[in-house]
Amino acid sequence: MLKIIFSEQFLDHKTGKYHPESPQRLTAIRANLTGKSWENKLLWIEPTPVNESTALEWVSKIHDINYIERIKTIAQRGGGKLDQDTPVSAKSYEVALLAISGWLDGVNHVVSHNQPCFILARPPGHHATANTGMGFCLFSNAAIAANYALSQQGIEKVAILDWDVHHGNGTEDIIANNPNIIYCSLHQYPCYPFTGKKSDRGLYDNVLNIPLLEGSTIKEYELYFQDQVIPFISQFAPDLLIISAGYDANHQDPLAGVSLFPQDYYTLTKYCLKITKNIVFGLEGGYHLDALAQSVEQTILACFN
Repeated sequence: MLKIIFSEQFLDHKTGKYHPESPQRLTAIRANLTGKSWENKLLWIEPTPVNESTALEWVSKIHDINYIERIKTIAQRGGGKLDQDTPVSAKSYEVALLAISGWLDGVNHVVSHNQPCFILARPPGHHATANTGMGFCLFSNAAIAANYALSQQGIEKVAILDWDVHHGNGTEDIIANNPNIIYCSLHQYPCYPFTGKKSDRGLYDNVLNIPLLEGSTIKEYELYFQDQVIPFISQFAPDLLIISAGYDANHQDPLAGVSLFPQDYYTLTKYCLKITKNIVFGLEGGYHLDALAQSVEQTILACFN
């Protein structure tokens, strides 16, 4: 059984009619996973309610308290924007905390059962820095989950692999000075947020950035996985692998120009499973609904086969 952590409340983060990071992303994924012959292998789990979870405690370990209060205040006023691309609606603050709770639940599941788990939550997080949100992201889900994981018994080292087409500038900024966390990102460059140079290595040589040219295909990804990604993560020997699972490197995606296909995420997932089965997959980007849904399906299928 593969646990998928999901809540209908994740749809309550409203971004506006034409915003690409829409609630329809989750409904498309769930609809595509319904009715499959292997549907009985999925176990849908509600995240721990925020009033019973430690979500805010762990958010406050990563994000500046003034920034947290800023999101809460904007939400209480009925909504607004952190920047041109990053809306906050009336329920965004509580939804973002519930998303964090889901990521923490995912860590708990993987630590307890030594098997993968998929966090089907929004808003995404890898662009959120300690002091502000940007690029559709409010809280730094993956970085918060990694720091939480290090507090768990038996977890001394955590790796984060970010295959979203955009560089996770927030994740890198937050973990770059922690020797117990490594971060690897494959991303189109130049492309938003115009960070993630190959020369950026982190304070402890714990960052591996792999900038990719527009039009890159699975052939380039496989070469980089074989020559750099897998050795970098394997040599670190993490107790837990967190994947910032963005699916906007699809050739159909409107926000970038990399040329992966849904079945390519099956291939990438298999590479990761060769390192460890202790993987937390957490949704980041992906804005072509069909390609997104099919790519998540391929990731899940790779966990079964």
